[in-house]
Amino acid sequence: MLSEETSQKLSNLYSAVLCDALDRLGFRQQGMTSTIRPLDPGMRIVGTARTLLSVRKPGMSDKPYQKELEALDLLKPGDVIVFATGDDLSAGVWGELLSTAAKVKGACGAVIDGLTRDAVAICRMGFPVYARGLSPYDSYGRSEVMAYDIPIECGGVSVQSGDIVFADYDGIVVIPEQALTSVIESAVVKVSRERIVDEEFRKGRKVAEVFAEHGVL
Repeated sequence: MLSEETSQKLSNLYSAVLCDALDRLGFRQQGMTSTIRPLDPGMRIVGTARTLLSVRKPGMSDKPYQKELEALDLLKPGDVIVFATGDDLSAGVWGELLSTAAKVKGACGAVIDGLTRDAVAICRMGFPVYARGLSPYDSYGRSEVMAYDIPIECGGVSVQSGDIVFADYDGIVVIPEQALTSVIESAVVKVSRERIVDEEFRKGRKVAEVFAEHGVL
């Protein structure tokens, strides 16, 4: 779980500047694909990844949702469900009731490289969910969670439980746990420099001159 201080520092940042910081530190594949979008533009997520992996699996299981339920019961405050489906678009693997259960346990959002359902109800409860789209279909008989808390690939990014997830309207960024301090420090410096550059632009100065001085755009 992120400390309150670290969570606050991240909350003052945004996905673009975090991607810039990660780029400069050599982590150049940390932004998820642009097809995973928030159900509502105002949704933001700052928390710690808890991974799930589902696969397409036609046929009715004798123990539906077993691994998924286990994973949800292990959620802790500050967790973010990062749900890899292998880009399966056969059904909604997330919905209102799972959002309710996760929210009550203190989870702060879900990121899914597949589909969700119950979008209006999820938005009403204010639980941030990012997904590739919507479907009224249930996952039962179509896909099944096979494992959780394992390394996965979601939205083109390698994720493991404990990584930090930051999401806003621009996109979703995954920060490796070991790089978090360096990423925040770099991002804070860049934000400060961006503010200076913004002030210079407002004075009408030439863009090329300002860039030559500060190296920020």
